[in-house]
Amino acid sequence: MFPKDGRTTLTVDDIPKKWYNIAADIGSPEILNPATMKPVTAADLNPVFCKTSVDQELDTTHRFIDIPEQVREAYAQFGRVTPLQRAYHLEQYLKTPAKIYFKREDVSPTGSHKLNSAIAQAYYNKRDGTEHLTTETGAGQWGSALSLSCNYFDLDVIIFMVKVSFEQKPFRRSIMETYGGTVYPSPSTITEYGKSVLAKDPSYGGTLGTAITEAVEMAVKDPTGKTKYSLGSVANHVCMHQTVIGQELIAQMDEIDIVPDYMVGCIGGGSNFAGFAFPMIEKKLRGTVDTSFLAVEPTEVPSLTKGEYRYDFGDSGCITPMFKMYTLGHDFTPNAVHAGGLRYHGMNPLVSELYHNKTISAVSYNETQIFQAAVTFARTEGIIPAPESSHAIRGAIELALDAKKKNEEKTIVFNLSGHGLLDMVGYANFLKNCDHPVIEV
Repeated sequence: MFPKDGRTTLTVDDIPKKWYNIAADIGSPEILNPATMKPVTAADLNPVFCKTSVDQELDTTHRFIDIPEQVREAYAQFGRVTPLQRAYHLEQYLKTPAKIYFKREDVSPTGSHKLNSAIAQAYYNKRDGTEHLTTETGAGQWGSALSLSCNYFDLDVIIFMVKVSFEQKPFRRSIMETYGGTVYPSPSTITEYGKSVLAKDPSYGGTLGTAITEAVEMAVKDPTGKTKYSLGSVANHVCMHQTVIGQELIAQMDEIDIVPDYMVGCIGGGSNFAGFAFPMIEKKLRGTVDTSFLAVEPTEVPSLTKGEYRYDFGDSGCITPMFKMYTLGHDFTPNAVHAGGLRYHGMNPLVSELYHNKTISAVSYNETQIFQAAVTFARTEGIIPAPESSHAIRGAIELALDAKKKNEEKTIVFNLSGHGLLDMVGYANFLKNCDHPVIEV
C-alpha cells in the first residue's frame, strides 16, 4: 500500500490567498539611487517597473499582501498546488535513517517555480497599463515562464537570453517563441550596451548582469512609457511572489505531521530559496520551530560563501539602483556552467540579510558534484532534475549521509525547483567524461 507520506497534495482551494512579505519582519536594506547615493523613491523606479511592482518592492510594512483572484486562477490553471513527495528510494540507496522530502516545482508547464512570479508580474503590468515587457533569462526558465504569462494576459515580451545558455539550450528559445516571446542572445546588437560589449569582445558569452542592462535599457528608452521591465529573481517583490511554495509546504507538512530539521534550496539570485524557506523562517523568528536552512550555490559563482556584503549594482552596465547584498562584483563573469540560472553575481538583499545575521547558512559544490547528485536522484527517484535544483539535492544528500554517520533520524526537505529535460546536453557531457556518475556510498 502506498505510504501516507509518499505524496502529499492539496486542492486548488488551498492555494494561498496572500503572499508573505518577510521585509515587514526583518526590515530591508535601503535601495540606493547611484546618482545621489540616497534611498530610491517610487519616482526613481517608475520608469523601470509598473506601479504595483514598485509599491511591493518598497513595502516594509505589510506582512501579508493579498493575491488577486485572477492570479490565483492562473496558479490553478498552471498546476498549483504542487506535490510534496518523499524520496524513499534515495533514502534506501544512501542507507540513511534520515527522511528526505522534496517539494515538486518541476511539474509546472514551463518546468520550474518561475511561473509564481511571472504570472503575478504579467497580471500587474497588464492592469497598470503596460503593453510591452522586457526581461533577461539565464537558463531560460524565467523567460519561458514570462512568455507563457504574457501570452495569458495579452502582453508582448522581449527576452535577452545569456548567450552561453542561448547556445547550450536551443529548445528553451523554442519554448519562449512558442508562447509568443521574442528572444535575443545577450549581448545583442539591438541595444547600445549590447553593442558596446560586443565591440570590446565579439565572442563574449554574456552574463545575467549584461542581459539585465539590455532589458532595462530597452524599457527606459521607450518614449511612450508603455514598456516596462520584469525581473525573474533578486528583487524583494519577486521573492515575495514565490512564498506560495513555502506556505503550501507548511500545510502539507502539517498534514503528514512532520517538522523539518533541515530545509535546503539552491540559490542564485534567491527567488526559489526565498519562496521555499521564508514562510518557515517566519516560524523560526517567532520561536515556534528550530529548523535549519541551507542555501546551496555553485563554487563557480559563490556569491554568499565568497562574496562581499556591500552595495553593488544589480546589472553589469551600472544603470540599475544599488542593492546591499552579497556580491562578487557587477563585472564578475562566471564560467559557462550548465546551471545557467545560478550565474548571477549578487544575492537578494533579504536573503543576504538572513545570511549575514546567521539565520541561514550556505555551502557550495562544483559542477561534477551536482551532476553526480542529479544522476543519483534520477536513478533512484526517476526524475531528471535541473542542474540548478541539483545543488539542493547534493546538499540534502550530504545532510542525509551525515545523519547516517551519526545515526540520527533527521527530517530533510528540499526544493526541486525545476526539471532538467531540456538540459540533456549538460547531462550528456557529464556522462561521457565522468567515470563515477553517481554518489558512491
